[in-house]
Amino acid sequence: MHKSLLIVGFLALAIGLLWIGQGTGVIAWPASSFMISQTPWAWYGAALAALGLLLIWRGRR
Repeated sequence: MHKSLLIVGFLALAIGLLWIGQGTGVIAWPASSFMISQTPWAWYGAALAALGLLLIWRGRR
């Protein structure tokens, strides 16, 4: 159980950071993404990254 929480947590954190980067326009990959420079995606990414950190914290306990 702990290992699966860590894996899902790290995936959620990585995807959340990607969404933050795309939503703020810092990461323009892939170039055809509809998420680039769209602020709501930065907020969704922040929420997903926070969830990922929570899962990592729970997985390490």
